[in-house]
Amino acid sequence: MKTWIPDARNFAYLTWKQVDALPRAATLLVLPTAAIEQHGHHLPLATDTLINNLLLGKALEQIPGELPIYALPPVCYGKSNEHAGFPGTLSVSAQTFLAVVRDLGASIAASGFKKVVLYNTHGGNTSLVDVLARDLRAEFGLRTFSLFGSAGAAFEGVSEQERTYGFHAGEIETAYLLHGAPALVHPEEYTTNYIARVDRPELLKPEGSAANFAWLTKDIAPSGVMGDPTAATAENGERWSNEAAVRIAEILVAMYHFEPRHGA
Repeated sequence: MKTWIPDARNFAYLTWKQVDALPRAATLLVLPTAAIEQHGHHLPLATDTLINNLLLGKALEQIPGELPIYALPPVCYGKSNEHAGFPGTLSVSAQTFLAVVRDLGASIAASGFKKVVLYNTHGGNTSLVDVLARDLRAEFGLRTFSLFGSAGAAFEGVSEQERTYGFHAGEIETAYLLHGAPALVHPEEYTTNYIARVDRPELLKPEGSAANFAWLTKDIAPSGVMGDPTAATAENGERWSNEAAVRIAEILVAMYHFEPRHGA
């Protein structure tokens, strides 16, 4: 898998003696969680994992060298059953995903580390990551943090419709890969589908509201795309990924220095 993680920040490149020498109470380990799943006709199955790696790698380049912050190898397989029926989607159950990340948390704690970040770039994992963050804290005493996607980057120039409902193989994800891995993008295969319209609000929404309806991609998007990739450019992908990386770097440093109130 292509990587942008700096070698010096790649936990898996260390020997066990180098790991043993780390200041384990202070070291912050980042566990990426993503997916291998269909992303329409124009993006690769590894899109979520590649984007995670791209943004995290750029962020780690900006962190002061003296801070012991390392990227763990990613959990590439996620709960992707919303994309069931599309060739190439490799999904694990919620129970399997929870068990794998829980067991990795157990290994992290057994090695004496105290701080872990779950950095997720696949929407189907989001609710599970929230559960895991609390469970890892409760079971192992790990200081656990969660971080999602582009960390609130502004995406200047993206329409309200695309910003709200272009969440799978749309303009932003396509722009990221046009910048980071252009050989894997097939612009001649672009298609457009939306799960809802911001200019026609409905009482029930697909997600993120008080009343949501459950959906499968095949119900609404025959091509597998939810969004409109046609406006994507490599230039925007570079600009947006750089902006996201700045935010992610700032957040990781804040997590490294975090001291909770009341000693919790």
